[in-house]
Amino acid sequence: MNKLFNKTSLRHLTGVFQRFQSTLVVAEHDNGKLTPITLNAITAASKLGGEVSCLVAGTNCAKVVEEISKVQGVKKVLVAQHDSYKGSLPEELTPLILEIQKKFTFTHICAGASAFGKNLLPRVAAKLDVAPISDIIEIKSPDTFVRTIYAGNALCTVKCNESIKIFTVRGTSFEAAATDGGSAASEEVAASSPTGISEWLEQSLTKSDRPELTSAKVVVSGGRGLKSGENFKLLYDLADKMNAAVGASRAAVDAGYVPNDMQVGQTGKIVAPELYIAVGISGAIQHLAGMKDSKIIVAINKDPEAPIFQVADYGLVADLFKAVPEMTKALGK
Repeated sequence: MNKLFNKTSLRHLTGVFQRFQSTLVVAEHDNGKLTPITLNAITAASKLGGEVSCLVAGTNCAKVVEEISKVQGVKKVLVAQHDSYKGSLPEELTPLILEIQKKFTFTHICAGASAFGKNLLPRVAAKLDVAPISDIIEIKSPDTFVRTIYAGNALCTVKCNESIKIFTVRGTSFEAAATDGGSAASEEVAASSPTGISEWLEQSLTKSDRPELTSAKVVVSGGRGLKSGENFKLLYDLADKMNAAVGASRAAVDAGYVPNDMQVGQTGKIVAPELYIAVGISGAIQHLAGMKDSKIIVAINKDPEAPIFQVADYGLVADLFKAVPEMTKALGK
């Protein structure tokens, strides 16, 4: 028997198992366009093998359905529209996902590791009585995942024996799925009865002409070294010359220099731009966890012993109040 069970047999069995895999990706959107991290989650789902379906729940979200149907790797788009899904409240979306799971029996359910995904999927997992896996950065097999622990200082390989695997995906660890060439079919699913536990009233978003922080190709971040919120204008001027987003360390946010939606780090936003410029940031481990996957890291700090220099590709030991204006002036020429 041992001789018969060779590598070819193992590959065949793996292929058989993968054909039985089916993954539901819960799409994050604003009814008008898809949030980019969903494309990263679709790439992760494709690595599991089997069919990938996406759930689009909202109000008047035809544009999102059309957009996601063209994404490569998506086989089917499940569409649920109801006024109760306004604002993507997890209290309302959870019963919908449970009903969909009863009908389609997916082996995996996932979403991006954003505020949306982190708020929704643990609720779904609790209702299904399974343990969720958060913020994965790699997929080893359909039941084995890799995630970071200790603020990114160690990697943990997790084998999940649950009947339904539920996980969130770190967007910076997977390439975005191609947004053309797909031809997924769409299917309407019945909306679940509103729970009425909570109600969406409104949202007030900060408007900016700069790119969104998590999807920007260039990010300029400031820390406690800027000394005040007014001094962040130095970074805004520099960012405008580079078409960059502006971020901040937790120290700067806690000091009240900037709002917390600009925070980059373990308890903020995870970014991996092509260029990350850290200005006046010492490089605490919590901040490094949120940006160390950036392609090129440039650090400006007057302290030559600052930990940020240990991860930086280029370091400038200088007074930021002189260096940053000089950079801005040079870029303007």
